[in-house]
Amino acid sequence: MITGELKSKIDRLWDAFWSGGISNPLEVIEQITYLMFIRRLDILEQAKENKANRTGRPVENPIYADDTQVLRWSVFINESPENMLVRVRDGVFPWLRTLGGEDSTYAHHMKDARFTITTSNLLSKAADLINGIDMGDKDTKGDLYEYMLGKIATAGQNGQFRTPRHIIQLMVEMMAPQPGDEICDPACGTAGFLVASAEYVERTHREALFEPAQRQHFNESMFHGFDFDSTMLRIGSMNMLLHSIENPDIRYRDSLAQSAAAEADRYSLILANPPFAGSLDYEATAADLQKVVKTKKTELLFLALFLRLLRPGGRAAVIVPDGVLTGASKAHKELRKLLVEGHKLDAVVKLPSGVFRPYSGVSTAILFFTKTNSGGTDKVWFYEVTADGWSLDDKRNPLLNEEKLGPAPVDGPLDQADHTKNNLPDVLARWARRNGSEHDRARTEQSFCIPKDDIAAQGYDLNLNLYKEVVHEEIKHRSPGEIMDELARIEAEIGQGMFELKRMLGDDLNG
Repeated sequence: MITGELKSKIDRLWDAFWSGGISNPLEVIEQITYLMFIRRLDILEQAKENKANRTGRPVENPIYADDTQVLRWSVFINESPENMLVRVRDGVFPWLRTLGGEDSTYAHHMKDARFTITTSNLLSKAADLINGIDMGDKDTKGDLYEYMLGKIATAGQNGQFRTPRHIIQLMVEMMAPQPGDEICDPACGTAGFLVASAEYVERTHREALFEPAQRQHFNESMFHGFDFDSTMLRIGSMNMLLHSIENPDIRYRDSLAQSAAAEADRYSLILANPPFAGSLDYEATAADLQKVVKTKKTELLFLALFLRLLRPGGRAAVIVPDGVLTGASKAHKELRKLLVEGHKLDAVVKLPSGVFRPYSGVSTAILFFTKTNSGGTDKVWFYEVTADGWSLDDKRNPLLNEEKLGPAPVDGPLDQADHTKNNLPDVLARWARRNGSEHDRARTEQSFCIPKDDIAAQGYDLNLNLYKEVVHEEIKHRSPGEIMDELARIEAEIGQGMFELKRMLGDDLNG
């Protein structure tokens, strides 16, 4: 968790970039990321030098040669702001583009990288901030990066690349990645799903990663991300590097336009929030996806892509707009039928419409399914999330203390009052019981299971409200005889009252 002081520094630095003429939030993050990466290279080199001093051997695979020592962070950070700008612009940056060899993934993403900081004052401010960060503390480093990525949304630009971190964490916790998984996000953006998956595996399978072959898989072949935006690729790649994933497979790919044949049946887990851009021309869409579902709708094409990419037995958790659940077109119905009858649809988790504010009010859900090629759907688990821990307006203010937010609160289970503000821990707990006690829950509750036959009978519509039952307060109606007796009693009481009134009046007159 980063401190308020560090957040304040980032905010001031952000303002300095805007004052310096760099107003695109993606560009700001990109420039800060470059500087963080340059400092990280120097720290890695220092670690290699320390090891060499301890062992008395030469530095193993040095990053810097004799003639590039002046390009190290620890050297130019002590120069005057004017000299630092010249050094970074004319020396460090051209060298960065060649780092890693011509064929490396890193070099591929860096070939078009541009250093756009033009004033020594701005560079000096940025360098001072980054120099004050503990780059050895992965949590601080990662939280800092997440805070910067969050500013993409608040800046109102390119928000489609930003999935709320707590929603990502929920999906990762529910899917529980294993050390042997190959995880893919075909629309990876800033690589949030891949980073969260890596953090989960490191936290829950730490001992397994001590084994050299397993660690190599973790660093080089476990995480795969595609995007067709070069800036996103650079930010996503460096995000992974800053989270200690040494050589992630982050690469350019127009996932819907390129054939998936080379990637088919490859991945064991897909986590994604693909863009819902509307429609594509048939000519611009990969033919193998059109064979799965004949449509121009990107959200349906992405689901078809996920089914192609998953190996049999592979699992997916993906965010979709409500139209996927309820759309009445032939393509919508065919794809839902394919998920239910041809594979195993595990769950539908309905999200509140404010989750993606302030940049989108679209109503969404998370689909969980397993590729089987042979059916397997028995009952589908539904959960209606009504609160995710933050206000559902454009401000998205936290409703609870930080320790009680997210799917796994630090303080343990939430009480009922807190649950009404954050349903995510309950989602995770009930998901674990989806094949047991959840089958006994009534359709009037927040989660319940629906048999496959009931879904088929509704034309494979996955609208939760179609299956949810509303509790009506029971009104007890009395029989006609009881009503007549009550009226007779009231009439007798009125008659007795009139008699008493007359008697009293008569007594007064006689008196």
